[in-house]
Amino acid sequence: MNPGGLKILVIDDEPPIRKLLRMGLSAEGYQILEAPNGKTALELLSAGPDLVILDLGLPDIPGHDLLQAIRARDERVAVVVLSSRGDEEGKVRALDLGADDYVTKPFGMGELLARLRAALRHQLQSSGERPIFKVGELSVDLVRRIVKVGENEVKLSPKEYDLLRVLVQHAGKVLTHRFLLGELWDEFTDAQYLRVYVRQLRQKIEPDPDRAQYILTETGIGYRLRSPD
Repeated sequence: MNPGGLKILVIDDEPPIRKLLRMGLSAEGYQILEAPNGKTALELLSAGPDLVILDLGLPDIPGHDLLQAIRARDERVAVVVLSSRGDEEGKVRALDLGADDYVTKPFGMGELLARLRAALRHQLQSSGERPIFKVGELSVDLVRRIVKVGENEVKLSPKEYDLLRVLVQHAGKVLTHRFLLGELWDEFTDAQYLRVYVRQLRQKIEPDPDRAQYILTETGIGYRLRSPD
């Protein structure tokens, strides 16, 4: 992905963080908009950013409330949340509210850039869903419901396919246990059902189910399907 012309709105009340992000992202060719608070952020949304980096700890508007406001105005803009280490509840809530991903402070610029690229790829793909999804040796034909690893067709149960389909439709995005349960059963179903089906699916599509390459675990939060290469 060529970042030239892509705009990123950075929402963070800490000047050193904004400076770090401005320097690092500008060096990669992104255009940067900066907001030290929620009020300014909402005003800058009219500039049409392609991606938002959102710190949850803002002085005027709670981060989760701002995330809801952003999603109400633009369902497709990619959102990556910055959260404090150990704030698992805050991460899960943000993902349930529509964030594409999260990065824990302190973070390395390399990791952040990789997460941003994945979120932007997901944004572009979601605007025109591809009938055939490919990553590594795995391919999923969403029209004919055919799953292959290499040249070999994989037989999935209806529920296993439904799980893979949801992961494919949100490839590169962290999906919480609650979201996946709600899509496949209901959000009050025991998460053990989900773990069983993820394990079964990995047995069928992963080269080594114990070292997953495609369906990645976000510990304590959910799962992420690797984005297309």
